[in-house]
Amino acid sequence: MKEEILELLSDQTYTRRKIQELAEHFHMTETQDYVAFIKLINEMEDEGLIIRSRINDYYLINQLQYYKGVLELNKRGFGFVKVDEDREFYIHDSNMKDALHNDTVLIEKIKSHGQREEGRVVRVLKRGKLRYVGEVKRGRKDYIVKTDDQKFDKPIIVDAAHMHGAMPGHKVVVEIKTFKPQIKGDIIKIIGHRNDPGIDILSIVHAHDVDIEFPKEVYEQIEGISDEIDPSDIENRVDLRNELIVTIDGDDAKDLDDAISLKKLDNGHYQLGVHIADVSYYVTEGSPLDKEAIKRGTSIYLVDRVIPMLPHKLSNGICSLNPNTDRYTISCIMEIDKHGEVVNHDILPTVIHSSYRMTYNNVNKILDGDQKLQQEYAPAVPLFFLMQELATLLRKVRDERGAIDFDVDEAKVLVDQKGKPTDVVLRKRGASDKIIEEFMLKANETVAQHFKWLDLPFIYRVHEQPKVKKLQQFVNIVKPLGYTIKGSLEHVYPNELNAIIHASKGTDEHVIVSTLLLRCMQKARYDAQCLGHFGLADEYYTHFTSPIRRYPDLLGHRLIRTFLFKQDYKQTAHFEEVIPELAEQSSYREKEAVDIEREVTDMKMAEYMSEHIGEEFEGMISSITSFGFFVELPNTIDGLVHITDLTDDYYHYDEKRMVLVGEKTGRIFKLSDKVKVRVVACDKKERTIDFEVVGMESRKKKSKIVKINDRKVKTKRTKKGKINRSHRKTRKHR
Repeated sequence: MKEEILELLSDQTYTRRKIQELAEHFHMTETQDYVAFIKLINEMEDEGLIIRSRINDYYLINQLQYYKGVLELNKRGFGFVKVDEDREFYIHDSNMKDALHNDTVLIEKIKSHGQREEGRVVRVLKRGKLRYVGEVKRGRKDYIVKTDDQKFDKPIIVDAAHMHGAMPGHKVVVEIKTFKPQIKGDIIKIIGHRNDPGIDILSIVHAHDVDIEFPKEVYEQIEGISDEIDPSDIENRVDLRNELIVTIDGDDAKDLDDAISLKKLDNGHYQLGVHIADVSYYVTEGSPLDKEAIKRGTSIYLVDRVIPMLPHKLSNGICSLNPNTDRYTISCIMEIDKHGEVVNHDILPTVIHSSYRMTYNNVNKILDGDQKLQQEYAPAVPLFFLMQELATLLRKVRDERGAIDFDVDEAKVLVDQKGKPTDVVLRKRGASDKIIEEFMLKANETVAQHFKWLDLPFIYRVHEQPKVKKLQQFVNIVKPLGYTIKGSLEHVYPNELNAIIHASKGTDEHVIVSTLLLRCMQKARYDAQCLGHFGLADEYYTHFTSPIRRYPDLLGHRLIRTFLFKQDYKQTAHFEEVIPELAEQSSYREKEAVDIEREVTDMKMAEYMSEHIGEEFEGMISSITSFGFFVELPNTIDGLVHITDLTDDYYHYDEKRMVLVGEKTGRIFKLSDKVKVRVVACDKKERTIDFEVVGMESRKKKSKIVKINDRKVKTKRTKKGKINRSHRKTRKHR
């Protein structure tokens, strides 16, 4: 009936809009029906679907200049409500009512300023968040929790009965129970004391509602899983235990989910085997393990720890392809010709016995001619050189196809045993890293194409074409640097964008061009439809190679087992129903994981730079805004030079050219300019770093005390600009 009511009210010519008249229209006049109808109308009003006028007539909300959307709050108090793809309203802090960040609100349009529309919050329809992380402090009567969320500046009152053992100085998770007349809450978890090692990272993790420990039901289930494979299933698998198979991972990796075999066939073709841990054999649909894996979606890799998707007994144990141990796998075995094309392939249930647990570092050294390591791993050395040969061919084919090479440096924060950052270094990618990347890409592509042609339910990794508006912004920025996109932006091809990146290689602005292009891309996500992968210039793509740490890969394995191995087509309708929801959940959890990883990295970078206040560094301008510019150091740390700290002139922001121009001197600050900066302030809590340009006289400022590692540091007060490293996607999120 909701749909019928909405359809009726959408008719502008319909005039009988009072509750009694609407009830008569739908023949809801009997007492019981009338009461139910009033209840339904009230529900629709509470949901923000309809609204009552001053004379008690009912309308769709937009018919009376009302709109529904999610409030995005700025930490300075104002906010924006996006009501559709291309329309948003500015909300002044005086028009917020009691709305908070991420609340779903009903707003009323009040005026327009040119292209900007302004509104006011009429009421909150749904609270965006009820749980917050913060520090317990003493209040006048009760205790209060001061949240870590910069967009939530109101204290949460907690009376003694709801403290549950928390004391001042504790970092806690608090759940809001009432919003009016005061915001009151209940402490549901004590994370630890604010000064304890690792509590800073755990606070960020809990702020995103991520569980560290697994529920009791999961631990009970894994008790029944053996540490060794059940030999009874070997007869149902292709036995590859006599094949030369190796794993290649990072030095500290413990969840080894992919292994490689490779040989040359008599016809000159390559036979590449990508063998992936058979996690779906142990994690069955609907089990406590499966439900928890869905909830987590992905493993989260932080500077000093991993929050796994699956318990260590599986991720580091029975599912990990450890050396000299029998393990169950699902293998994609591909015959690849001299042109880099897969001419034949099989997807099989297998059992393997990995011969060597190799590291990227050691394989790189072997390929570079390290004789000691070549002697130690002599039986596998020809395999590594053959791998390099095939990977070079596959990379060439991918380049010719037009895949975009986002060659952006990634940083790694090194910490000591207490979690204190000791250095920030660049991650080095050698030949072996690129070998594994090419082989994983080829396996993902092959499995996706296989299922696409079978026309069976499957989960795909999709990356759609960038929006024209963002591409136009990119063109406007890079054009002054000498780069442009040929042809129509509405039908741009990956190879045209990749050509810009290749043209910039070897220049000072290469990192800037790559980063800006990456920012204008749409986010890759999971979908039940095979929509292709724009960045990889690939028509078919999925995630198949990491089922220990990504749920979509695990789901893909379950579909392979169901449809290819068991040939159980009765499950078709079931998977058609559940895959879209699981794809959406996986995409959401991936985004949350990326945000957590970025926030932790930014926090640790700010903490690291707090030990270097007053020191000078040379960097490059990576972004320019109306309030200043960001300077990126060679190790990827970036900080803000605020426009008020450019003291040699008054600077104006030229948005079209994306430059800052001095009013009197004509001095220009533009992207890719090299500048020498001094560290003047760091805020670990806000995860920000402030620079000033060396050689400019500092303005006299009121000093500000910033707490760093529980020490009070006096710094100059500067207007903060939040550092956004959302462009720093790692290859594991491709």
